[in-house]
Amino acid sequence: MKSESNPTALFIYDEHETAYRFNDSHPFNQKRLQLTVDLLMKAGALTPSYTVPTSPAAEELLQLVHTQDYIEAVKALSEETPSAGWSSKAGQYGLDTEDTPYFCSMHDITRHVVGGSVHAVDAVMSGTVKHALHLGGGLHHAMPNKGAGFCVYNDAAVAIAHAKQKYGARVLYVDTDVHHGDGVQWAFYTDPSICTFSIHETGKYLFPGTGAANERGDDAGFGTCVNVPMEPFTEDDSWLECFEETLSRTIAHFKPDLIVSQHGCDAHAFDPLAHIHCSMRIYHRMPQLLLQLAEQYCSGRWVALGGGGYDIWRVVPRAWSLLWLVMSGHPIAEQLAQSPELPLPDEWIRAWQPHCELPLPTTWLDPVHTWEPMPRRKEITEKNRQVVSLSMLYHS
Repeated sequence: MKSESNPTALFIYDEHETAYRFNDSHPFNQKRLQLTVDLLMKAGALTPSYTVPTSPAAEELLQLVHTQDYIEAVKALSEETPSAGWSSKAGQYGLDTEDTPYFCSMHDITRHVVGGSVHAVDAVMSGTVKHALHLGGGLHHAMPNKGAGFCVYNDAAVAIAHAKQKYGARVLYVDTDVHHGDGVQWAFYTDPSICTFSIHETGKYLFPGTGAANERGDDAGFGTCVNVPMEPFTEDDSWLECFEETLSRTIAHFKPDLIVSQHGCDAHAFDPLAHIHCSMRIYHRMPQLLLQLAEQYCSGRWVALGGGGYDIWRVVPRAWSLLWLVMSGHPIAEQLAQSPELPLPDEWIRAWQPHCELPLPTTWLDPVHTWEPMPRRKEITEKNRQVVSLSMLYHS
């Protein structure tokens, strides 16, 4: 949609994407999309008539990243009852794990996810809008011939490859998910026209176990891969210090035509699958920096995608809403600087509290002053600064 407050931003959303669901007990729960859209609507920042739906990506687009063999496997395993032959081969394609089990219609459903991210790139690169947001996207772990980490097709990598092929764009990919953006990194590891930047919890303790500072790209792509692995229990100040320094130096060095960012919001202290201890503050500041850098280096061209985030009630709706509020220039984003205790819409809390076992937050930002500081804060901050030095070794 085009925001009423700023016609330069586009919101891409389709309820069809909520069908991207492995099983009822799986932590990847796209109900968070509905919760976020409802929060934005009740905050007066989004209207249904302005929502742009997704459309399925053509197979030729999938082939920009994925092998034909893998695509055929995903199709076959998407049947209501896959044949015994295909079921027995699911492990070969990473689609029989607890994390990423095959499910009915996954090919068509995930093609819609890919299509939404490609549409976001087309809208921005054609000049229709300056910024576009597709929260259904951000499936950054899928590999060319294998599903992984809750991801079947890698919509982010396909959208980036499309931006390069169709528009000749130099793309900076910024991944803020707490898990390393491995699938996108490896897709472009030798490509000098694509720079991948990932800030995440160190792979020493967390899936997928990659993303060390010495992963810098290879061959012609050496230097176009930046990883900033954070220590467990990193808090806001250290996370933002590292993010702002490394991203600012990376973009100044690379000078992209387009920023594509992935906004997993699982670095929050409430997230059950990781160990970073940040608050909603980083999800307010992070898009502000991306917006500023997009204007400075890319004539504003910025595509943002969703990603991880497993506290679907208390974290994801607020974090993703803040992203849109900043991207669309909504007044709430500015008001939070002066009023950090600005309340969430009562109507949203009343609508969803009966469905949530824990108390829903009542403010956009967290009351961090009431949180107990993490032990070893000084040591964690110093270790993160050392990581920044290693990450920026070739970006002086």
